Amino acid sequence: MAEMTKENTNTALDYRRKNRKKFTRTVIQTLLLLLLIFFLYQVVFNSKHYEEPVKADWQNTSGFIALSYFGVDRTGSPKLVSKEQLEKQLGTLYEQGYKTISQQDILDFYQKGKALPKKALFLSFEDGRNDSSIYAQPLLEKYNFKATFFSYANKMGNSDRKFVQPKDMLKMLKTGYWELGSNGYRLSYINIFDNAGNYIGDKNENQLRNKQNIEYYNHYLMDFKRDENMIPTEHRDEMEKRIKKDYQLMKDIYTEQLGFVPNTYMIMHANTLYEGMNPLVSDANDENIKQLFKMHFNREGHAYNDSEQNLYDLTRVQPEPFWYTNHLLMRLNHDSKQNLQFISGDEELAGKWKQLSGAAEFIDNQIALTSTAGGEGSIYLKGSDHYKDTQLKVKLTGNVVGQQKIYLRNDLKKDAFIRINLNNNVLTVEEKKEGGKAKKIFSQKLDPVNWNVKDLTFEKATYYSKSQTQSGKGTSDDDEYPTNIKQTRALNITVKGDELSLSVGKKQLISKLKIDKEIQTGGISLESEYNEQNKKDDIYDGVFEDLEVKNLDHGNNNQTELFTNKPSGMMKATSQIKKGFDAVIDWAIVTF
Repeated sequence: MAEMTKENTNTALDYRRKNRKKFTRTVIQTLLLLLLIFFLYQVVFNSKHYEEPVKADWQNTSGFIALSYFGVDRTGSPKLVSKEQLEKQLGTLYEQGYKTISQQDILDFYQKGKALPKKALFLSFEDGRNDSSIYAQPLLEKYNFKATFFSYANKMGNSDRKFVQPKDMLKMLKTGYWELGSNGYRLSYINIFDNAGNYIGDKNENQLRNKQNIEYYNHYLMDFKRDENMIPTEHRDEMEKRIKKDYQLMKDIYTEQLGFVPNTYMIMHANTLYEGMNPLVSDANDENIKQLFKMHFNREGHAYNDSEQNLYDLTRVQPEPFWYTNHLLMRLNHDSKQNLQFISGDEELAGKWKQLSGAAEFIDNQIALTSTAGGEGSIYLKGSDHYKDTQLKVKLTGNVVGQQKIYLRNDLKKDAFIRINLNNNVLTVEEKKEGGKAKKIFSQKLDPVNWNVKDLTFEKATYYSKSQTQSGKGTSDDDEYPTNIKQTRALNITVKGDELSLSVGKKQLISKLKIDKEIQTGGISLESEYNEQNKKDDIYDGVFEDLEVKNLDHGNNNQTELFTNKPSGMMKATSQIKKGFDAVIDWAIVTF
């Protein structure tokens, strides 16, 4: 009997345990289901809606800025801005008083003379990418921003999951946060030559797998089709018919898939139409554009559109993935002359430096030093005026095409210094004594930079001559790198007495190089400046990571730390965990 009672008790306990597990599992499943339903509701039905601004307060009759992001990625890439970067930039613009305007606001501004908000922003996202809509949507809701979503017509209604499809675009419109625009029918190229001068002909974007070997090309709509001698292979009426067909196909697809053609056009590639191209081709495009669209953002590189601008020749800036927030602010400040406040990041670290020019943001272990437009960005370590023998370690992680400079014994009063400059993968050492000129005392090209050809962007579409194609060299020097490529260079610099030693990574580049004895003491400065190869943008972000400055005491060989932003302890551990987590997430996204 006792055994049966014990067995019954065990059975009852097992039953209760199973019930508890079942109940717990049911609760968890229910919660997950509710979360999923909530998420789907937010995505599909978009419960939040754009709040229309009170336009009676608008008094700006001068103009507006236009920003157009090519694409957004979770962690960013050489072509796509990260969602964190996008949030920081849009959040900063919001905090500084920018308000977004609609396409109709622009039309009313030019056609009816209606005013805009004091700091008016036309915001847009190009290329029709899914990730752009996913990562931008929460930010539009957060700041009550309106944006225009541009697409290629030939991507609509196909099975490519990378691009937003028509039914989803229509859902985006209903929220009020989005309007639609067009980048054109397709992205395709004509009159292509490789860097050996070989004629390739016509290819669409997907057929150009190895862009590194392509030197000359033009957009499908930007020229006559030509042969290997650059002689047109089509008559004027054939060219006009070909171009008109692209616009007609665009119209047909938008009408069928959306029920209308978007009001706004943003041509690819920019800066070509009306700017030195064949006038017959320009006229053919102009006629079709004005028949289909109410406005056209024809140019890229300048952010501001004033009241005298032509509705069919508007301009915008496309923020690059490697732009820090101050880079964007510097561009807008230069183009619009509006009063913008640069951000400094970590106030404690920023307080240790004097800003001489440009703008500096202190982010964890980084100093992002942004130059002025066509000028320099420079900071000076406070209290370093009388430094003599020092060791400086730093990782230079800015773009290869640009100048990142380090000054030692920088005497601002005497204008004397020792300068190390990493410029387009060439490292130089210069010295300047009081009353003299800067003199180069060392120069060496560093090891070649490895970069992925997938990161190369096509941004040189233009007309070219037969002699150019046959030269086999092209428009760029063999030593030039793409302007969007980054590289990390770890420098270790020591100055003792009248000698300088320097290593890059584990490689000793300079050992006890003699420097002028008159350059005795001075401070530590960092500087950034653009390289003229980058004709599209004359602002540059020098990036200085894990900076360590130490004083060298000859008497007892002690080293005193003068400055560091290198992470340690919990900060370092947290950073490593975050990097590991991001790597896992990125792997999962790519794999699944």
